[in-house]
Amino acid sequence: MDLYLAAGIAMLLAWGGLTLATDAPGVVHLLLTAGVFVIIWRIVVRDTPSGPRSGKP
Repeated sequence: MDLYLAAGIAMLLAWGGLTLATDAPGVVHLLLTAGVFVIIWRIVVRDTPSGPRSGKP
């Protein structure tokens, strides 16, 4: 598992815990936005090829 993917999942878990356990201010909901962004970003970057191959096929 990628470090960024793990960080994104940790952000979502922290957001869920803070939302359910406290009267979460609006700033806490930035964890949801950042966590989803990081997870989607890493999935897209991981599956994208690095570029054209050099050399003849």
